[in-house]
Amino acid sequence: AFLGPPEVNISSCLNCINVTIKLPISYFRKNEKLLSLIDIYEELYYDITVKTLDGEHKRPREKTTEEIFNTVIEELYPNRNYCVSVMITASLNKHSIPSAWKCVTAETVAQQDYHTVAIAVAVCFSLMLAGALKCMHAGGYILQKKSLPHTLV
Repeated sequence: AFLGPPEVNISSCLNCINVTIKLPISYFRKNEKLLSLIDIYEELYYDITVKTLDGEHKRPREKTTEEIFNTVIEELYPNRNYCVSVMITASLNKHSIPSAWKCVTAETVAQQDYHTVAIAVAVCFSLMLAGALKCMHAGGYILQKKSLPHTLV
């Protein structure tokens, strides 16, 4: 029986990637109950491969005893695109199918600051525009309610 592929979700964090892994479903049953891979193997190993423009890099094998778990890949270059694939193996079963590649861009402090600045500028601009329109309305340039005196017509 082949193990996999696991369900993988990734999100970016500051110079890192947060990887959430859900073990593949097992189709083994015991007394009509569907067994999880943890029920069968007790502990499993996972291999994470990270792909960048420079090529693929296999991270050291780690073990898990949980159905759903997450790990953080740190010390990444900011603003670079990283793709991740995960493969689950067991000591008694070496046949496994890796997950599909999932890609994300590692964040930087500057990128987060940029969003804050952009929002602040938009809010200031909106307030200035509202203020200018209010003054023009008060001055009678727009949305005139009163008709002009006969002498000005």
